[in-house]
Amino acid sequence: MGPSYMLKQKPAPDTPVNIDAISAKFLDRSAKIGVIGLGYVGLPLICAICDKGFRATGFDVDAAKIEKLSRGESYIGNIHNDKISAFIKGDALTPTADFSRLSEMDAVILCVPTPLNKNREPDMTYVVSSAQSVARHLRRGQLVVLESSTYPGTTNDLVRPILEEASGLRCGVDFFLAFSPEREDPGNATHTTASIPKVVGGIGPDATKLAETMYGQFLAKTVTVSSAETAEATKLTENIFRAVNIALVNELKVIYEAMGIDIWEVIEAAKTKPFGYMPFYPGPGLGGHCIPIDPFYLTWKAREYNIATRFIELAGEINVAMPAHVVARLASALNERFSQPLRGAKILIIGVAYKKNVADVRESPAFAIMEQLKRQGSGAVFHDPYVDVIPPTREHAAFNGLASLPLSADLVASQDAVIIVTNHDNVDYGMIAKNARLVIDTRNALGHASSRDNIVKA
Repeated sequence: MGPSYMLKQKPAPDTPVNIDAISAKFLDRSAKIGVIGLGYVGLPLICAICDKGFRATGFDVDAAKIEKLSRGESYIGNIHNDKISAFIKGDALTPTADFSRLSEMDAVILCVPTPLNKNREPDMTYVVSSAQSVARHLRRGQLVVLESSTYPGTTNDLVRPILEEASGLRCGVDFFLAFSPEREDPGNATHTTASIPKVVGGIGPDATKLAETMYGQFLAKTVTVSSAETAEATKLTENIFRAVNIALVNELKVIYEAMGIDIWEVIEAAKTKPFGYMPFYPGPGLGGHCIPIDPFYLTWKAREYNIATRFIELAGEINVAMPAHVVARLASALNERFSQPLRGAKILIIGVAYKKNVADVRESPAFAIMEQLKRQGSGAVFHDPYVDVIPPTREHAAFNGLASLPLSADLVASQDAVIIVTNHDNVDYGMIAKNARLVIDTRNALGHASSRDNIVKA
């Protein structure tokens, strides 16, 4: 019996696909573009597509997302309802859960999650199921692009066989396949989806040319590379670079704490050097979908070649240890200042989003901190101006449905300690510093106010 994705076979005709005709449809904006996955990557991308006059169809298995978009409502903070509503009313955007409409598309872009499983190995479930959906409706002349962060070889070794074997069509002859890594930075008003250069690598020159032509119509700049594998490796390299350097400053933070030196002051001084230094900042741990996860795609793939990724694994160990460091600093400060144990202490967490000024809680270190507090008998509540209620996921099931408390002087004063995990801009840190019994500041949110006796940097 063949693989589960072998659904049907179509005889491939001998007449070649007209590459120039496909390119022309991208150039004159008549091409129909489909995006699978309408989350933090797919929705901004489809908005950039519609902004440039294309008609786009958004595919998602989440009925709630489809319903909201159909009503002209956004569920991502930096994408406003007015924009979505205008696209819907103008027939530029069609949200749907009907994957049979993939056959209508001239290009299909996959923007689906690629998490790690419990063994910290790539979970390609979403990529496989999306590729199977495309394969059921694949037709000649279509361009398929994978954007999900993944290990080198995914596009050619995993996605390509699914598409070819299920459809009977040939990659590079009947349809075209490329990889273009997402570079989304939620909440970044300076570097948006449309303005960030787009790396593109296809399976064969025709796929690369078509992907470059398509993206070039709605993004500011494209950067072509020689293969899909090179494009896949580019995204991993970008995030491994950040993970390793963040681990470095996290380690330096611990060392300098022991020496009585403020790491934040050191970084501010070091970054005045106009060459040879790039500032990275410590924190309570890594969050988001990319930096805590992507490096381990390469670690997993490197095992095929009997190569140890020592820098990546060491960086992971350091960054994963930071929530425990924060809780240890809290326990030490409570004991030294008030002779109070951590057990039974009331703790207010400021910020559960993984980064400031967004509502995204994926892989947030706040949950690791809250879990450790719970295990040690502390009661943790939180305030986050962007997260009303902690959404249900298996990763932080113990806190699913926990609601953000309104921030007030009374709330702050009623707690034994406050931990600043996420430094959102619209939080009154002066009020916190004034009313808190103890503040553990993991983000230098209080800056020079940290000279106060009730503030500890961690």
